[in-house]
Order: sequence, then C-alpha cells, then structure tokens
Amino acid sequence: MVELPYGKISYPLDLPGHDLSVVRAPTPPPPPDLVRTLDAALDAPIGRPRLEELVEPTARVTLVVSDATRDEPRGELVAAIRRRLPRARFTLAVATGTHGPAPLDQLGLPADLLASAINHDGHSDRDLVTLGTTPRGTPVTLHRCAVDTDLVIATGYIRPHYFAGFGAGVKAIFPGLGQATAIRINHQLKLDPSSRAGAVDDNPCRLDLEDAVRLLPSPTFLLNAHLAGAVAGDPITAFRAGVAQLRPFYTVRAPRAPTVIASDALPVTATVYQAAKIAAAAAPLVAPGGRLIVVAECADGVGPLAVVNEAILRIGVLPRLPAGASLHLVSALPTATVEQTLFRPLASLGDLPSPILVLPRASQLLCEVAP
Repeated sequence: MVELPYGKISYPLDLPGHDLSVVRAPTPPPPPDLVRTLDAALDAPIGRPRLEELVEPTARVTLVVSDATRDEPRGELVAAIRRRLPRARFTLAVATGTHGPAPLDQLGLPADLLASAINHDGHSDRDLVTLGTTPRGTPVTLHRCAVDTDLVIATGYIRPHYFAGFGAGVKAIFPGLGQATAIRINHQLKLDPSSRAGAVDDNPCRLDLEDAVRLLPSPTFLLNAHLAGAVAGDPITAFRAGVAQLRPFYTVRAPRAPTVIASDALPVTATVYQAAKIAAAAAPLVAPGGRLIVVAECADGVGPLAVVNEAILRIGVLPRLPAGASLHLVSALPTATVEQTLFRPLASLGDLPSPILVLPRASQLLCEVAP
C-alpha cells in the first residue's frame, strides 16, 4: 500500500496484483539551518552589492512575498532582510498574481508589516502603472508599490513550475504584482513546447517575465530559498545559480506507462486550479492512449471555472499529454462538479492497466522519459 498525500488526510492506494512502481525525487540534502543560510546568501549576493550598500539606511523598500497558495518560509525570508535594513521603511506587498486578495492571517508574518500590507488585486486597475511592452508582446502593468520605491526585494522558494521552468525569481514581481489581463497574455506562452518544467534559459514564458521586470525603473534584489540552500542578489543571475544548485534533487527518469497516478500535498491539492500543476508535471510519463489520474482532495473547490478549463487545462495541461491519453481526477468533489471541468471524475481506483507509475509528490518533480 502507498499512502498518497491528498489533503488534510492521506489517500491509501492499494492495488494488489498490479505491476506498480513508485517514482520519488532523489534523496534531498539535510535541511539547512535557514537563518544561517539566508544570512550567508545576503553576505555574498550574486550580481548585486550587499543590501546595506545598495540603498540608504532609511530607504523605501517594497518587500514582496507570496500568498498562502505557496508553501514558503516567508517569516524567515522577511526577518533576514529586516536584519540587514533595520531602519528601512518597508512596504509589504503580497504577490497574488491572478488569484486576487489573499487571507493575510495565513502568511505567518509580523503584525506591524501586515497592518499596512498591500494585498494585491490584479483584477482591479486601481494603483496599477503601465511600464511598456515586452519584446514578446506582453503589456507590463504593475502595482504602483513596485514603481514608487527605492528598492524592490523579491522573495520566494525555488521549486519546479510546470510552464515557467521554476517558481520564484522575478515571478514575485511579475506576475506577482501584475495586472490579471497582462498576466494571461504572458501565460499564453505556455503553448510553446519550450515553456516547460525545468527549462529556464530557452523558456519563452520565463524570459518574457524577466523582460517585463527589466522595465521597472526601481532597482531590484532577490532573496530566494530552496531545499539545498539560498541565493541572493540579481533577480535573474542569482535565480539561475539557485536553479543549478537544486536541479539534481528534483530530476527523475522513468519509462512511460499506460497508467500514471499522481498526487501531492497541500496547498497544491486544495483546489482543482492548483492541482492542475500535478497533471502538468506528470504528463511526460504517460504513454500514448494512457490514463493520467490526479489524486487531490480539492476541499476548497474548483477555483474560477473558466480559468481552470481554458487558461490552465486546455492550454497548459492537455497539450502536454500524448495522443489519445485521458485525464482523470479522484477527489472529494461531487461528480457533477468535476464534470464541469476538463477532468473526468473517477470515484475509485480499481482495475487499471499495468504497468502503473505512482508519483506521490508530482509537482515537485522534473520528469524525464527513460530510454
């Protein structure tokens, strides 16, 4: 039996008599002492001066953090920066992208910062500033807090992302603080086969985001953690250094299979909107005509239905599946609700074609097809 992460409880996967293989990430390094690791990264930033040398002690600093849909050490990241700039005038900006304003009490951050935090709403044009257009045609419209400041600091946790290559980096700024319409235009680039998990230097979606942030008149700085350490400095150069450090700990290889069962842990399994990342990550390992089954509780529902179906599943997931493959969901949602999505509802896991690949933490993997 395999205990799959599912939601608040696990999902017992018991398939006796099946040819079943479990695909897990390589053994990660021991967890770093995060306080020391972040301080060490800030002591030796890549491509930027140290924070203490970059701005005046009382500078206005926009400090960007993820919303609660990302499992990140926000408290430690913020504390490390405040230790460096104790007199700075901080504005906390919550990078919600297209999600809309987020519950602030779930961020685990100090009350003094939360009291005046900018809870970004990319669906409202209030306080947004247009900076130009990227070479790939994405209009760059950002919250004013990223413009009217002496420094923008992007924080985050680097991990695989199904079409931006990896999360974090400049994503905290754009799409994090971007206008929803502009973000959707960038996200159309996920249709390009090079916009895939693990790809950075040749990834049009990632490169477009970086072009967008280059239009900012404000200086930028990065502090990103990852499972093997942390990096600080230039949001593009330092980010790539972090990717190089951690890539081996996410890469797996397996042959394609007619049945692939993929799951992950919260918050990825909270909604269908988030759980689509599981499907995109596991898609390379599905054999033509096979079946990809996502196991996710989705206790918080589907999310915006049209966005889930058209902007995520239709252009971001289904094109990654081989010819004739089908997409299924095992969840706690009513069958009628799942039927409104592009997933096919599956009440249980019974007779399935073998061999079967099981990916318990799929969205954390870079899946490559073994020869």
